[in-house]
Amino acid sequence: MTGRSLKRRAGMLASLAALAACASPTPKLYTIAPIDGPTRAGGPGVVVLQTIVVARYLERLQIVGSSENYRLEVMPFDWWGEPLPAMLARILNEELSQRLLRTTVLNENGAVTSTPDATIALNIRRLDLNSAGSLVLQAQAEVTFKGRPEPVLRSFRFVVAPQGAGVPSEVAAISAAVGQLADGLASMLFAGRATK
Repeated sequence: MTGRSLKRRAGMLASLAALAACASPTPKLYTIAPIDGPTRAGGPGVVVLQTIVVARYLERLQIVGSSENYRLEVMPFDWWGEPLPAMLARILNEELSQRLLRTTVLNENGAVTSTPDATIALNIRRLDLNSAGSLVLQAQAEVTFKGRPEPVLRSFRFVVAPQGAGVPSEVAAISAAVGQLADGLASMLFAGRATK
């Protein structure tokens, strides 16, 4: 093969590589939106939200469509804009701060720290669509109050019907379900503070 042929072949390969790179879709990035809820005064002074643990199948940038029927459906070009545990912590921090008027909510891994009056540990066990097309959020929460030996435990399950088809509607349903979770956590914090 001559030098000119090699150059031509290399040029063709470079062109094909460039075309292939252009043909690969750029992922769309999504974020959960905070949802306002009912406000209360009288919660714990400082609450620390510990690092949220999500089910291993959710530990990916791609948004999970469904885990029904023994299959995991993942959206290859629809991604979370940040790791899901960090995003959930950020959104729940904002939502709890809005719901508990005189409470300072801090994230365990944040730069700002303080001695907490209560801590929240949270497991997210499911966050995807069921076979009927509704979003299911299942979680376990543990709230520990300063000065009390026994934590308060509660399981949550929320089902939200998306308002349309597609990933944007699923993300909107996730946002609504996380808002309901924030309502439940705020109730736990308020009730625990009131019975101290």
